[in-house]
Amino acid sequence: MGTFVPSGKNIDRKWFVIDASGKTLGRLATKAADVLSGKLNPQYVPYIDVGDHVIVLNAEKVRLTGLKAQSKLYRRYTGFPGGLREESFTRLLNRKPELILEQAIKGMLPKSKMGRQMATKLKVYRGDKHPHEAQQPVALEIA
Repeated sequence: MGTFVPSGKNIDRKWFVIDASGKTLGRLATKAADVLSGKLNPQYVPYIDVGDHVIVLNAEKVRLTGLKAQSKLYRRYTGFPGGLREESFTRLLNRKPELILEQAIKGMLPKSKMGRQMATKLKVYRGDKHPHEAQQPVALEIA
């Protein structure tokens, strides 16, 4: 008897589609991060990326609870003196809703080379169309 240790070569990656319309941002992000990191996979080991691909649709229809929609700010720094830029949730949702979901999901992944590699398997789209029909993605339901 020996313990099975997966290698990075023989991993069968699946594709999942999540519909974000009406879903809470944090709950959706945790589910997507679990699938991307492979934590739902029975072959999970923390030092190998065994996660699957995730497609998130209807990014503009995600919601927040409470008063967070009015008070949440997204900050970034340009690298120049005085270059702090702030943008409210509602303004960023109108301008680029994909960025909200990408930042939330990437923030729940490991901060390492492997975490950045996991983040490349995330695809976020505005609307309900995506160009990944050839991969035959399976719908993943968020409770």
